Amino acid sequence: MQEKLDDYLLYLASERGLAKKTLEAYCSDLVALFDFVKSDQITSDQITSDHLLTYFSFLTQEGYQTSSIARKMMAFRGYFQFLIGEEVIDKNPMQLIEGPKIWQLIPDVLTPSEMESILSSTGTGSLKGARDRAIMMVLYASGMRVSELCGLNMVDVGTKQVVVRGKGGKERVTLVDEKTIDAIDHYLSLRGDDREEALFLNQKKKRIGRMAVWSIVKEYAEFAGIEKNVTPHTFRHSFATHLLENGADLRVIQELLGHSSIGTTDRYTHITSSRLQSAFDACHPRKN
Repeated sequence: MQEKLDDYLLYLASERGLAKKTLEAYCSDLVALFDFVKSDQITSDQITSDHLLTYFSFLTQEGYQTSSIARKMMAFRGYFQFLIGEEVIDKNPMQLIEGPKIWQLIPDVLTPSEMESILSSTGTGSLKGARDRAIMMVLYASGMRVSELCGLNMVDVGTKQVVVRGKGGKERVTLVDEKTIDAIDHYLSLRGDDREEALFLNQKKKRIGRMAVWSIVKEYAEFAGIEKNVTPHTFRHSFATHLLENGADLRVIQELLGHSSIGTTDRYTHITSSRLQSAFDACHPRKN
């Protein structure tokens, strides 16, 4: 990846005459993309439109601005076109991906019954099925980010809680239910003693990557017949929304999600019209 990236940047500087700051931004954008797919052993010549769609969805759900995503799209489109000219690939994976407006949609929220349909669609008799069920149960039970789930180690799991390393290396403790712990234990019993410290492994017995988790969630959502755009972040968003709808305090949800600002928590959660009406009826002075 690095050799072709250097060639691309040299091409932009010498033949396109791009400014130094623009080159640095493009380089940073491409390195971030490569890092995102690297955990799944994907090289730059293997990146597909699906990988890019997953990455752009991830960026949107992490709060990146539309202008920032638009610049990344330009960098990626040019890079893959450069690889075509170098005869490394024969098709630009950015070809079918349009502008950044498609990433401005608010993430879907699953209903509790939809969530149960997805979770129950996994078979638990095989190692893969047990792992996939445990992964999705952890995502929904804890509301953790997909990157945090991928970073979990065996020692992070207790009897009722999980230690999570969030943004900036900050650690927090999130609670999980007994059924989720049972699902993890069942997966580990099938996995056996492989001496890997990572909690969730891919098929190559290495720490699972974000792309793999995204694929798992997509697979079971489609199998369950869910027509919404379901991603790992949908589980996080649904976790927060369901807690709020059942009366949890926003500050509690903030702590569980690992947000430093209550404003960020408010951005990630929906208050349903029924809760708004109930709050109005209970609290407005003209209603009493």
